[in-house]
Amino acid sequence: MEETRLTRRHFLACSAAHSSVFAAVNKSSRRPRILLRSSWQSVNIGDIGHTPGALSLLERYFPEAEITLWPGRLGHGSRELLTKSYPRLKIAEGSLDKENRPTTPALAKAWEEADLYLSGSGSGFPASGHAAAFFKATGKPVGVFGVSTDPISGIGPNRDPQGGTLEEIRAKAARLPPTHLAADLRYIIDRTAFVFCRDTITRDYLKAQGVKTPILEFGPDAQLGMRLRDDAKGLAYLKANQLDERKLICVIPRLRYTPYYRVNNVPRVASDDIRDAINTRSTEKDHSKLRQMIISYVKNTGNRVLTCAEMTYQVEMAKEVLVDPLPAEVKRNVVWRDGFWLPDEAASVYSKAQAVVSVECPSPLIALRNGTPAFYVRQPTDTCKGQMYRDIGANDWIFEVDETNGDQLWSRLQAILHDPTRAKAKVKSIMATVEARQRRMVDAVRAACRPRSPAA
Repeated sequence: MEETRLTRRHFLACSAAHSSVFAAVNKSSRRPRILLRSSWQSVNIGDIGHTPGALSLLERYFPEAEITLWPGRLGHGSRELLTKSYPRLKIAEGSLDKENRPTTPALAKAWEEADLYLSGSGSGFPASGHAAAFFKATGKPVGVFGVSTDPISGIGPNRDPQGGTLEEIRAKAARLPPTHLAADLRYIIDRTAFVFCRDTITRDYLKAQGVKTPILEFGPDAQLGMRLRDDAKGLAYLKANQLDERKLICVIPRLRYTPYYRVNNVPRVASDDIRDAINTRSTEKDHSKLRQMIISYVKNTGNRVLTCAEMTYQVEMAKEVLVDPLPAEVKRNVVWRDGFWLPDEAASVYSKAQAVVSVECPSPLIALRNGTPAFYVRQPTDTCKGQMYRDIGANDWIFEVDETNGDQLWSRLQAILHDPTRAKAKVKSIMATVEARQRRMVDAVRAACRPRSPAA
């Protein structure tokens, strides 16, 4: 009888062991699962483009991974863009309740199944509280995929605008005490598997703050990974507006502070008065320089200019500050795009331009990804993310608006027109630098998704 009992115990023990082994093998043989937190807003083709940029990179370098998107907002056609372009993509919408638990079954399931929470590109580690909640609830790794954490820019405690040139921001950041980083942000960054900063000012700031993440490196904005284009729509637009390929430039305006109360139709707050006042006194000064460049371009080439928007509010703004004040003989060569668009159509149009000149940061990234030289004209109220242009080798194509005039912009543009082969070679060199870093970023994602033993 005792022999029978021992045999049965042995059998049960062996069965349990085999079940554990089977479960481990089954987990390791299934597709790695990533929960991508992205799509922060849809009123900006840059924010829309972050998600297909990340998806394209993961699809290219980690094709076996299964991706679930936890989006912020999927308006203005961005949902349709993603579902059409990435048919394997799952979308889990929802938020967190007061106990930091998912509010929808789909999101709860995504948390349970994910091997990695991947925070997509954005400013200031967007939804860092959600990343922390995920880590606390699951113990699973969190990674950060190309963000900026600007320690300087914004509205200060005395209601004064903070910021400045990139050099000024870097110098100010270097003088901050090592305890400057907010405690909640430090908590989750210290526990990440990796943090890729889309600019070296952010990277160096976080290093000086002594964060404990094992991988803290430069990794450019995911927008630079977006390979989507809508050539049918883009080329049709060019034809309908008599815009000849390689005989046009695209120009994008921007206010120093985005009027989000207008964009999102929400009540104004006190800080909006400050931002509006700054916009009122700076908009003409900033954009007169772009108009001067447009005038020189049209008069010297006879080519045409497309003024277009990156954010919804800039549709009307482009007409008001770039087109309407132009001399009549120049204005006839300038086309105003009177509607918002998606980044795939923008990419197709930018790919046919001689150059893209933008006061917004993402549009030049879309252009570079598609082989077109591009200028970023940076305002002092923008964040340190503009440092990314220098980090990828586009030093000659980034301008501080307060240190630049229309003649300088035209002179640099003229160099591209006179030697387009050299300009294209520069774009190719920039993208080679970008792609090397992108591969490194996805390698870190892959490593973080590896199955872990129960003890780990």
